[in-house]
Amino acid sequence: MVKRASIARVDRLAERQRPEGPAQGTQRWHRLLFSHWEVPAEALRPLVHERLTLDTFEGRCFVGAVAFTMQHVQPLRWAPRVPTATEFFEVNLRTYVQLDGGQPGVWFFSLDATSALAAWAARTFWHLPYWHAAIASQDDGERVAWRCHRRRPVPAEFEASFRVGLPLPRPLEGSLEFFLVERYRLYAARRGKLLSGQVHHAPYPLHQAHAQTATDGLLRAVGLTGGARTPDYFSPGVDVEMFPLRPV
Repeated sequence: MVKRASIARVDRLAERQRPEGPAQGTQRWHRLLFSHWEVPAEALRPLVHERLTLDTFEGRCFVGAVAFTMQHVQPLRWAPRVPTATEFFEVNLRTYVQLDGGQPGVWFFSLDATSALAAWAARTFWHLPYWHAAIASQDDGERVAWRCHRRRPVPAEFEASFRVGLPLPRPLEGSLEFFLVERYRLYAARRGKLLSGQVHHAPYPLHQAHAQTATDGLLRAVGLTGGARTPDYFSPGVDVEMFPLRPV
């Protein structure tokens, strides 16, 4: 039997609070596309750390592909920026989880980046499945297109094109868009041990995103098949503070 978490039991607004103490680093997530597919819980469960519970909305599990530009990346607040790892394209694939009936967050299946150095650093120090990939983006302000091609360790491709639509009201707690985008915690594993890290940023300003293309190649690369699609969302971006990973 697959354990699933209930949206009603979790204080999701509390995750917006800034953690105490100084941030480890800062960055900007710029012009984001959120695309999602419904995926059976039974298919997700073997791919997620055993200590985590699948987070569901109205009994359904989702996997999201998020494409955006990383800008102004400073992984350590006291260290100078590295030119080849300061701005780059990224596409990540994630699902939604909880720990011990609370602390909702994301579990990453893959994160592709055009900076080989940034991918190496995040894989080494953040224990996340980052990989170097060829990613191209075309963006005229109204129409945006993404194409991601990864050759190794597992070949994968992702393509998406969409038109930026009207601004949306700030998502209300309990809505699908809130469930999918309001995430301020990530989970990772080091030698099988679960780690948790937090980020802090203003709530995403969201727009409608009218999709023309959104392929599920990244899902198929990890053995998943994309089911029903949710609405897509676009955000102009947010400035982000990153806080250290800590053992759970």
